[in-house]
Amino acid sequence: MLNEGDKAPNVTLDLPDGSKTSVAEEAGKILVLYFYPKDDTPGCTTEAQGFSALAEDFARAGATIIGISKDTPAKHQKFIDKYGLELRLASDVDGSVCEAYGTWIEKTLYGRNYMGIDRATFLIGKDGAIARIWRKVKVKGHAEAVLAAAQAL
Repeated sequence: MLNEGDKAPNVTLDLPDGSKTSVAEEAGKILVLYFYPKDDTPGCTTEAQGFSALAEDFARAGATIIGISKDTPAKHQKFIDKYGLELRLASDVDGSVCEAYGTWIEKTLYGRNYMGIDRATFLIGKDGAIARIWRKVKVKGHAEAVLAAAQAL
């Protein structure tokens, strides 16, 4: 389990345009990695719209936002286009990024256990260390809280 102060795992992220980036390539910038279960579902859409609405404020704070789910790059692009999102979404189809960040967890719904993505956000400082972690995120007001933390770095 990752903790605040730990070095952020250097994972490679697949972007919808076919390119890749990694945590190491984002070094020297503040990086927001937010993990969410699935594109185009109510909570995930609200969360993406919240981060997207504050994209300029994050940019002024020197922060880059990347949302991560197990959806494919093509599905991410449809999601971006449908809602006009102003952020990057990365695909973790094989689950390796979720595993590295400890967001692939056992969940329970209506008494049934299953594996899924824990809605979590990691704020990574310019030094590559995890400055803040939010787990079991409640969407309302979350993007604003992350922005305030990014501005304080």
